[in-house]
Amino acid sequence: MHRDLEDTVVPREDRRAGTPPLQEEPPVEPAPSLYGFRVSGSSRTILLDAAARVGRAPTPPRIPHRRPPRLIRVASPTGEVSSTHLEVAQQGTSVVVTDLRSTNGSVVSVPGRPPRALRQGESMTVTPGTLVDIGDGIVIEILPLQSRLGGPHV
Repeated sequence: MHRDLEDTVVPREDRRAGTPPLQEEPPVEPAPSLYGFRVSGSSRTILLDAAARVGRAPTPPRIPHRRPPRLIRVASPTGEVSSTHLEVAQQGTSVVVTDLRSTNGSVVSVPGRPPRALRQGESMTVTPGTLVDIGDGIVIEILPLQSRLGGPHV
């Protein structure tokens, strides 16, 4: 069986004058889910769509990231909380807390485990319900996943 090439090849002039080639639509991705946290004494939930730096007078990192972190200022009447004390960030589907070389440290209490003091510069992956005490009565509570479109996941 002989096939004529004109049956299978679109002539060049037809491609220019005809309709544009079909393009597949990109797949629709669901809105990403985010963890959040709350600082003791506040009812405000801070979503982790960007890293957050917590302290008396937090500053951004010297080397900028793609997305600048949120700077969360807390009161520290006795100065136990360092200027830029702790970073809370979502990395994929995990939450990581990092002591940013604070003077007085951070104590992490993961549900079902004994409290653990982070060393200066140490990071730890945590779960919802974790409490991080940074001093002066300031406690950060890690909250469950939330959808950008609203409310906690069930």
